[in-house]
Amino acid sequence: MKPKLDDVAKLAGVSSTTVSRVINNYAHLSEKTKDKVFSAMKELNYQPNSLARSLQGKHTQLVGVIFSDIRNPFFGELVSRIEKMLFAKGYKMILCNSADDPQKERDYIRMLMANQVDGIIAGAHNLGIEEYSQSGLPIVSFDRYLSDKIPIVSSDNYDGGFMATESLYQSGARNIAIFTGKNHEGSPTNGRLEGYQDYLKKQGLTPHVHELPFEMSPTLKNMEIKSILNQYHYDGVFCSDDLTALLTINVAKQLSIDVPKDLRIVGYDGTSLVRNYNPELTTVAQPLVDISTLLVSLLLQRIDDPDCGLEKEYVLPVKLVKGITA
Repeated sequence: MKPKLDDVAKLAGVSSTTVSRVINNYAHLSEKTKDKVFSAMKELNYQPNSLARSLQGKHTQLVGVIFSDIRNPFFGELVSRIEKMLFAKGYKMILCNSADDPQKERDYIRMLMANQVDGIIAGAHNLGIEEYSQSGLPIVSFDRYLSDKIPIVSSDNYDGGFMATESLYQSGARNIAIFTGKNHEGSPTNGRLEGYQDYLKKQGLTPHVHELPFEMSPTLKNMEIKSILNQYHYDGVFCSDDLTALLTINVAKQLSIDVPKDLRIVGYDGTSLVRNYNPELTTVAQPLVDISTLLVSLLLQRIDDPDCGLEKEYVLPVKLVKGITA
């Protein structure tokens, strides 16, 4: 049977009121009393009711984190860093994997509200989710506009796209394509595409844009890349994420296209996993440590003071990590 507050009080030899005061850090109590209560809680494996705490106007110490697909190394590493930072600050994380499903994301927001989380970090890419602005919760967004009142943390997507294309050009490529995700309003890949286009315009070159949706399976994406490389004779490709870049390298090998002699390739994200296991890939690295630190810091500021003045957008610099593919 699940232990109750009265069971803790009985084992500790104190009143139920005293146990409640210890849990809520209310009023002055001796260390001896606190130690007895905490010892009894540990022995009984008693967990305070977070919902009950919220009804008393106290924080539940729970934060909801919503991302598209943590199977992707970038999201996986970012979520891992966020969890570690939240835990160090005394918060637990409820992770929601929304995929490319707006209804699933809406259901998760409602679930987080029902669980009385103290705030939400949102990093999924579904559009038109009005529940964020209606929730009344402190929210911080990663790389996506949600509303005028919700701050956005992102890396410099435009500069990253410009930098990647410049690297391809400087390595000798002139017929340069971009493999990008869906470029709709609010998409984080928009800035990368704009940077790519502006650099080519600066050099008087023609852009070649191929959309490979984020949710497309690796098998179908592999087939599409093979069709593109067979049909066009590009000597440079900027991929708006590292996984697509690695697929492009594999397809080039299947087609006996030499990388980087005949085809130069640059990716985007620069996670530890990709850099450790595929150091040959030239990529634009997002500052994952700084992104996760800022997301958590801003959210906790909002939780402590909902009216604190935060900027609308925080843009962090990216850097080019050279491999041998470009």
